[in-house]
Amino acid sequence: MAVKKFKPTSPGRRGMTGATFEEITKSKPERSLISPKKKSGGRNVYGRVTVRHRGGGHRRQLRKVDFKRKKHGIPARVAAIEYDPNRSARLALLFYADGEKTYILAPLGLQVGDTVMSGPQAEVRPGNSLPLSDIPLGTVLHNIELREGKGGQMVRSAGTSAQLLGKEGAYVALRLPSGEVRRVRQTCYATIGEVGNQDHGNIKLGKAGRKRHLGIRPTVRGSAMSPRDHPHGGGEGRQPIGLPGPKSPWGKPTLGKKTRRNKKTEKYIVRHRSKGRRR
Repeated sequence: MAVKKFKPTSPGRRGMTGATFEEITKSKPERSLISPKKKSGGRNVYGRVTVRHRGGGHRRQLRKVDFKRKKHGIPARVAAIEYDPNRSARLALLFYADGEKTYILAPLGLQVGDTVMSGPQAEVRPGNSLPLSDIPLGTVLHNIELREGKGGQMVRSAGTSAQLLGKEGAYVALRLPSGEVRRVRQTCYATIGEVGNQDHGNIKLGKAGRKRHLGIRPTVRGSAMSPRDHPHGGGEGRQPIGLPGPKSPWGKPTLGKKTRRNKKTEKYIVRHRSKGRRR
């Protein structure tokens, strides 16, 4: 994928970039694999806002993506590469030999007409899904399971990949995109290759309206509020934070404060994520 620039015909167009979509081969989704997506506006069942800055946006339809890859030993042909408005990665439409159709995340280099397969007997090449025990060391992976049979949960964003570093006992060591090294059971499945659409992170929205199209409402800086609305507010003119550390609107430490408290999975982390790496 490449990034295109727009002519500065307006202030919003100046500096704006977008995707060329040159890898997309099909414009409309497969009708049997879509379902309506309900909007919540960040509100719970009581109508109260539980997630701020959500609402509006373009109407979308959910694509049913196969993260489990349970059809072992059955080859599938890549029929199309499609756009998905619900994620940064592209989707590959698969036609299985038994007639079933599914979507998977499109890895880098996968093209229309290629054949992919899942299962222990599959080859080690982009798009194939294998148990971690059957994958050679140093292989680049994505769509990795944390629990066997639950489906891929890690490394699913555009341009991301993990690397298989080692095998010891019933576990393998994986280096994740954040720099974290984590142990995962060898019986878990992972897909070979790096997620496509690498230039997704290089796109500049250019204007506020484009952010609203994504369903993201405006975010007001705490320093622009009054003291009763935010701990950073108040003062004549611009002021530094001035507190012992940045605070959230509810007075809780934020911006770098460690919040991880899951002691049950701490034993699976060999090395915590590196400072300054992509999160």
